[in-house]
Amino acid sequence: MIGKLTGKLLEKHPPQVLLDVGGVGYEVDVPMSTLYVLPHAGETASLYTHFVVREDAQLLFGFASRAERETFRQLIKVSGIGPKIALAVLSGMTADELAATVEREDAARLAKVPGIGKKTAERLILELRGKLAGTTALQAHASGLFAPPASTRDDVVNALLALGYNEKEANTAIKALPDDVSVNDGIRQALKSLAKV
Repeated sequence: MIGKLTGKLLEKHPPQVLLDVGGVGYEVDVPMSTLYVLPHAGETASLYTHFVVREDAQLLFGFASRAERETFRQLIKVSGIGPKIALAVLSGMTADELAATVEREDAARLAKVPGIGKKTAERLILELRGKLAGTTALQAHASGLFAPPASTRDDVVNALLALGYNEKEANTAIKALPDDVSVNDGIRQALKSLAKV
């Protein structure tokens, strides 16, 4: 029913954000992977959404990209996986990492996600094999999903996180970047400095 929202980001209270769209405030639950790439409060953001209607609630879930939303939809089709656990999975790893984990049949990695035990991890691998297409923060930014960007440095950090570097490595890599660097040059320079480590 509601497929995408674009508006002013009013608040971030993980895992929920409040998005003002034409004077209506939508409370949207998002995974941490999406939260990391959202701009600062007061700026414009877009989210691809999935609307869930239950007897006791109407819930709206938001994602940085179509591929991330599709991954969420594949997760909730698996027996025993509800929206909250699907969000926990996408908070613990990116859609790309999940796709790779499923293809590698790495049940131990999946079992580290809160709410996922060994048997559930094995069921996820069995039911999701060949059905996942990952996404990256780079693709989300390239598609113009977020406008305006929080800052060039934030974009570089998010890109590095999407490429598999941890937060400490990403933050160390951007310290030497000049203030006027473009996102593409910043990513290139940060990758060079990380390669030397």
